[in-house]
Amino acid sequence: QVQLVESGGGLVQAGGSLRLSCVAPGRTFSNYAMAWFRQAPGKEREFVAGINWSGGSTYYADSVKGRFTISRDNAKNRVYLQMNSLKREDTAVYYCAADPTPDSGGPHRLYDYWGQGTQVTVSS
Repeated sequence: QVQLVESGGGLVQAGGSLRLSCVAPGRTFSNYAMAWFRQAPGKEREFVAGINWSGGSTYYADSVKGRFTISRDNAKNRVYLQMNSLKREDTAVYYCAADPTPDSGGPHRLYDYWGQGTQVTVSS
């Protein structure tokens, strides 16, 4: 079992920035591809961004390309999501997920492990 803990959510005005962080304590973090998903009220969970084990491959939903950046620090067992130019439609609970296939991170993978989520609210 892989435990994932997200942090960094909060309330921000439209146009602002937030950085989400996800830590996987006590694991060989580099064995996993990582991703961020989100779920807005009344909507299905959707893929936001993913990254392979080395950080050499990244994937983004069209809705966040150019605004969000996913990165990872394997020495710290952390993955980050830098979110800039936030819009009201980015409001959602954001989840960190891990895939034990290291060289993946794409939107159509089966992610086996999930965090509890962190709320991001963007106000106008």
